[in-house]
Amino acid sequence: MALEITQYLLSAQSPDAKVRTAAESTLGQFRDQNLPGFLLSLAVELSNNGKPTESRTLAGIVLKNSLNAKETARKDQLIQQWLAIDISFKSQIKNSLLNTLGSSVREASHTAAQVVAKIASIEIPRKEWPELVGSLLANMTQLDKPASLKQSTLETLGYVCEEISNEDLVQDEVNSVLTAVVQGMNVSEQNPEVRLAATRALYNALNFARTNFENEMERNYIMKVICDAALAKETEIRQAAFECLVSIASTYYDVLEPYMQRIFELTSNAVKGDEDVVSLQAVEFWSSICDAELEIQDYEVPESGDSSTPHFDFIQKALPTLVPMLLETLLKQDEDQDQDDGIWNVAMAGGTCLCLVARTVGDDVVPLVMPFVQANISKPDWRSREAATYAFGSILEGPSIEKLSPMVNAGLDFLLNAMSDENSHVKDTTAWTLSRIFEFLHSPATGFSVVTTANLQRILGVLLESMKGAPHVAEKVCGAIYCLAQGYEDTGPSTSLLTPYLPTILRSLITTADRTDGNDSKLRSSAYETLGGVVRCLNLSETAQIIAELLPVVMSKLDQTSKLPILSSDEREKQGDLQASICGVLQVIIQKLSREDETKPLILQVADQIMLLFLNVFACRSSTVHEGALLAIGALAYAIGPEFEKYMPELYKYLEMGLQNFEEYQVCAISVGVVGDICRALDDKILPYCDGIMTLLLKDLSSGELHRSVKPPIFSCFGDIALVIGDHFEKYISYALPMMQSASEVCAQMDNSDEEMVDYGNQLRRSIFEAYTGLLQGFKDSKAELMLPHAPHLLKFVELVAKDPQRDDSVTKAAVAVLGDVADALGSHIKILFKDCAFCTELLSECIQSDDEELKETATWTQGMLGRAFSLCS
Repeated sequence: MALEITQYLLSAQSPDAKVRTAAESTLGQFRDQNLPGFLLSLAVELSNNGKPTESRTLAGIVLKNSLNAKETARKDQLIQQWLAIDISFKSQIKNSLLNTLGSSVREASHTAAQVVAKIASIEIPRKEWPELVGSLLANMTQLDKPASLKQSTLETLGYVCEEISNEDLVQDEVNSVLTAVVQGMNVSEQNPEVRLAATRALYNALNFARTNFENEMERNYIMKVICDAALAKETEIRQAAFECLVSIASTYYDVLEPYMQRIFELTSNAVKGDEDVVSLQAVEFWSSICDAELEIQDYEVPESGDSSTPHFDFIQKALPTLVPMLLETLLKQDEDQDQDDGIWNVAMAGGTCLCLVARTVGDDVVPLVMPFVQANISKPDWRSREAATYAFGSILEGPSIEKLSPMVNAGLDFLLNAMSDENSHVKDTTAWTLSRIFEFLHSPATGFSVVTTANLQRILGVLLESMKGAPHVAEKVCGAIYCLAQGYEDTGPSTSLLTPYLPTILRSLITTADRTDGNDSKLRSSAYETLGGVVRCLNLSETAQIIAELLPVVMSKLDQTSKLPILSSDEREKQGDLQASICGVLQVIIQKLSREDETKPLILQVADQIMLLFLNVFACRSSTVHEGALLAIGALAYAIGPEFEKYMPELYKYLEMGLQNFEEYQVCAISVGVVGDICRALDDKILPYCDGIMTLLLKDLSSGELHRSVKPPIFSCFGDIALVIGDHFEKYISYALPMMQSASEVCAQMDNSDEEMVDYGNQLRRSIFEAYTGLLQGFKDSKAELMLPHAPHLLKFVELVAKDPQRDDSVTKAAVAVLGDVADALGSHIKILFKDCAFCTELLSECIQSDDEELKETATWTQGMLGRAFSLCS
């Protein structure tokens, strides 16, 4: 039964901490002792028009938070609690909420709409609230109902559509929802709040409308209503209508052709003269069309142009009018746009769209943009100069090198001079444009670069001088240097062009990272990221001494971070970010110098000091380990090899902390990866730590709290451990193999319509195969028979994967390799195992004909292993 909780809800908002804490404690006790009564009391409070708005609003928020949480494990727990509540309580709560939708107090009806949707997200997929949609639609059809009820009902329908899957409603329900929503959007609707709620609801309902969009008459009506709403006098309705068009551009591209002329007129007028919030959505529509067409181009069969989705070339057809419209947006800059990372304005949206247009149509965009560039690049008004530079930088990806190189060669000197422009916006955009030139038109490995021996000194001189400027400009300059250095990666002797300038570049980047005026920008991390990027690209044989001299400087910087005075959580966060940046540079230096036998001693002789620095970084954090330090430790382990064993007693406690860090799951994933690195370094010297590590890894796999992305690395880690400890892995088999088999069965049931799940499924399958490979190779020499009982399940799994057209190349390679490992490890036993495995022949034949040399090589090796094993059987 419901209890009177008004006073406690009001007290929970008291400025007096004592009163607030006491009220929160009482509410918490009520919840823990009688959850159904607590939730009903909240629903009754929310629905009672005689109660204060403050207590009603908080009641709704607490009720919503009792049904939903961001963390998956907590959310699952709350769902189970709701499902366990007696149906009579749930009915009373739901009826109270539906009644609240009619409240004249907007805060109450709005909160009720959100809570109804949260309950719907739990119950509708389980077919437990079949009457909800009908109840909501009844609110729309009864003539005597107030406009406020229509508004909150439409809002609820929108939230419900946002929360559930399009498979959870039958088509008749979808039709009814769309009819109600579209009627609410109609120009005949007099109440703007109702019309706005309807337009926002349609945005969430569009995913349900596939069948309706396939029907021309229904589609025409929906599109007409949206286009009419895009002309509404209320800004918020126009904005919501354009948001619908943006969603339709990506979801229903294939049926848009009849409406494009009308949409172009609407977007063009909005961009030219509407409020910014509307203009932004109008530009976003064209960005979405570009995304759709780029995706179609990616999947087209090159020879035939075949694609599952028709390509209407909307961008190509609109080009002569679309590009001038986008160029106009570039002149709508904000005065402070370079100082605020979170800012997004029409000029930025227009430039981003222009980048996408250039990628979509290639060379054809160039003659439409260059006259604008030439007309504006030298004007006295900074807006014109900045817009011209932005336009030029925006078209550098997409068009061919042949089309771009004459203009870039002609304009490079002008851009370098513009780095001295009196306006910081112009300098900022010029530095960004230079970075794109170096990214797309500086590739010595392919034989083409706008950077030559003749102009490199001037380029570097300008960039290094500009790095002393305003933090936001210096940050973009770091990006330009990064791209410049990256162009020289893997180019052999060409890298030496950079060598004479290297000491100056490295010194300038260290000085920039030390700047105190860059604390609030990304300058420090950009400088360190660029430092690491430059080192990664160097020709080691020429620059080993320079890198060796950089090493103690970077070590000293890391040492200083552990001595920083930390007085607040903000300072702690900044310390962590700085440590991450410096650890990233150390990781690159360690990897670079340990690559060759001649330079590896440079790392070995300072390994103790480096390791001490990493342990100090961990000591700066009380309860979690630092992922940057962990990654660098993985590189150090690889460099040192078996000698790394001496660090394990001290390091192990931090590895344990990382492997148990469910909350920061990226840290957990990195910890798993580092365990793999350490296994490969220590070989069987990892054995004393294996019981603890395997216990934690198995616990991780069993946890419902841990993010799913950590699970694939864990299976790969099983393989790493088994490979190095060999038959000592036997004691873990009865725990590890069921986990692997269970995960392989999960793979078979995954939703292949969800792109994210397909990617995850591929990661998971590859990691399971890697685990099997490690076990088979680890047991091969002494206890191969331990794998015999598990081989049939493995082969069944390979067969399932072989039949899946959505497997990626890495999964195919791992599957083929594991077949070879089965043959190699189990030898004469394979005759019985492979007697019904026709899929193997087909899979190997497909791989041997592949263009991927590595896959072809793996398949050939597997074929050889199978042939050898079958010869042992005869």
